[in-house]
Amino acid sequence: MGELLNIVEKCQISAPANSVGERSLALTFYDLRWLLYKHPVHQLFLYDFHHSRSHFVETVIPNLKQSLSTTLEHFFLFASNLIVHTNPTSKKPEFRHVEGDSLMLTFAESDNLDFNYLKGDHPRECDKFHPLVPLIEGATKVSDFVKMPVCSIQVTLFPNSGVTIGITNNHALCDARSKYAFLMAWTSIAKYGTIGLLPSYDRVIICPNSLDDMLLKLPQIKTIDNTPELVDLSNKVRATFVLTRANINWLKKWLLVQLPTLEYVSSFVVGCAYVWTCIAKSQVLVEGKNGEYEVERFSCSMDWRSRLDPPVPQTYFGNCVWPTGAQTQTTILTGDRGFPTAVKLLEKAIRESNKGMFEDAEILLEKTFLPIPTIGVAGTPKLNVYNVDFGWGKPKKYEVISLDYYDSVSVNVSKDSPEELEIGLRLPPKQMDAFLTISRNELESILSDSSSDPSPTNVQCP
Repeated sequence: MGELLNIVEKCQISAPANSVGERSLALTFYDLRWLLYKHPVHQLFLYDFHHSRSHFVETVIPNLKQSLSTTLEHFFLFASNLIVHTNPTSKKPEFRHVEGDSLMLTFAESDNLDFNYLKGDHPRECDKFHPLVPLIEGATKVSDFVKMPVCSIQVTLFPNSGVTIGITNNHALCDARSKYAFLMAWTSIAKYGTIGLLPSYDRVIICPNSLDDMLLKLPQIKTIDNTPELVDLSNKVRATFVLTRANINWLKKWLLVQLPTLEYVSSFVVGCAYVWTCIAKSQVLVEGKNGEYEVERFSCSMDWRSRLDPPVPQTYFGNCVWPTGAQTQTTILTGDRGFPTAVKLLEKAIRESNKGMFEDAEILLEKTFLPIPTIGVAGTPKLNVYNVDFGWGKPKKYEVISLDYYDSVSVNVSKDSPEELEIGLRLPPKQMDAFLTISRNELESILSDSSSDPSPTNVQCP
């Protein structure tokens, strides 16, 4: 963290004494696959907070500590450890909680980082955000297994300006819906003293053992460890691109003309396809690559709670998402029909993935690790991250810092409206400038071509 932060307090937060005890929970196939990815999830919420350090220390810190402890009584897995045995094929990985297990909560203060710069939409240096998200303590060897903490939280004060809350967790712990439930419970207790919906830990997902065995035989499982630090991305910037409700509606209207047989297309597909094509075009413009046989792939995760038979409760805690996606040649993606083609491919991929999952799981896993340039999606507009309010008001900005590990984008609702899409990107500076120019120009061109009506203004780009 260097001189950018001053540590105010570090503490280990446990559930109230004797409220949880010894608990263990097996990892399902949905959880196990995330052990193949060594990097954790980093999320950052940025709030306006026009109060002094003394107010923060005397009021905010005690409330967050107490409310987090109460939350952990019900969401105890955040304070648990991931246990991976020396021979995972004979004894499967599990989450284990024993009395006294805790989660690291750090309080820090910054006078050297510009809060207003960080919460903007414009291109900002990636490494400026890294001090604001915590690391997870490394693994320790105990007898015949490895034990790893799964979550860490950091709260950073910018005196008289803002507060950030950075949360880091192992993705094997849970997916976005379960993480959101934890955050909404914590905020509810912090504000009102009540928790709302409780998580369900029943392992109701039935998966063929052969799929678990296939994953557990992979060497990545045996060498698992928490990544010690964020990668250095001094040459990368992050920016936010917003598709307003008016933009999305006009894009859909234009697509109905281009793809008359398309019965329905979601805002999510429209946003993803548009960003996919603009990223491809920006890379070609900057790097000059556009070979005939080059292939681009786009991948997103789908929540399977309502798709499984029988359905899984929405309160199910853990991972219940599975990837789907599409690929095409770069020349097609960057051509005149790139955007409608991307829409058609993504819509088909999502529609056909509803037919079943476990039958094609092995094939899909193999495809995941093919050496094809892939853009992945973090986040989902089905969960409103701007509702995470600890009592200081809603976040002024939300960032997925773990985009820095992969070629990914984040797709969430906008801070201004749940009907708008807020898309986070991380690219080299020249490509980011090219992306923002291309996305703005193409959007204006499509909107002006959609109808003889006046084109909507409100095209938001940083």
